[in-house]
Amino acid sequence: MGHEAALGAYTRFDFTHEGRTFPVYRRGAGPAVVVMHEMPGLHPQVIRFADRVAAAGMTVFCPSLFGKPGKPVDRAYTTATMVGVLCMRREFLVWRGDRSSPVVDWLRALARQAHAECGGRGVGAVGMCFTGGFALAMMTDPSVVAPVLSQPSLPVGRKGSPTIGVSREELSCVKGRLAAEDLSVIGLRFRSDKLVPDARFETYRRELGDRFEAIELDDADAAPAFIPPHSVLTLHLREDGPTKAAEQRVIAFFRERTNA
Repeated sequence: MGHEAALGAYTRFDFTHEGRTFPVYRRGAGPAVVVMHEMPGLHPQVIRFADRVAAAGMTVFCPSLFGKPGKPVDRAYTTATMVGVLCMRREFLVWRGDRSSPVVDWLRALARQAHAECGGRGVGAVGMCFTGGFALAMMTDPSVVAPVLSQPSLPVGRKGSPTIGVSREELSCVKGRLAAEDLSVIGLRFRSDKLVPDARFETYRRELGDRFEAIELDDADAAPAFIPPHSVLTLHLREDGPTKAAEQRVIAFFRERTNA
């Protein structure tokens, strides 16, 4: 089975929408949560987080958008995957911050199907790193009621950029839903993380107001890893302290909002 042995407790299926097809790994019972992996792929620490969401009474849907499902993360694998993803311009807008990436349409469709199959008030969604901002753009679909933005790193290459990777129309829709449906958004990051500039979180605060719950962590809170503090829910998660509290807050948020 190779690296996919790490996903042995999951059921795999291919999901297609408007010509795009990606594999999805599913586990659990109860309302749905879409767990979008970080760079370089659906690695074991992302799977660990998904396992914990499933154990809390929800059905996790883990799409594999790039990388090799189940493969452990290291520096060489991350670098090679990043180079490959930069060429996937049909799916990801790496540099542009004025609208969401095309793959978000596919993710919205996956959320709709997951909600239809699993019920509950709606669907939770968490993006990490490269996919970090996708959960906000997914809120333009009524099925998504609990978006979590963990170290949202797109667009890249703009030092201190305030852009958040959604269009004005998408943002207007999100803000309308937050107010009309009494919803909220969680954002997580390490304060020192250059991939998630201060200005980006200030944009979330300005645009979303008290509907945005920011969880910002210090470097001392991070577990050791081969990269500086970045991956709140995975590589840099400690099993106690502020990062563990952040993980527990996210899982509780999903339970509350989806009616798990």
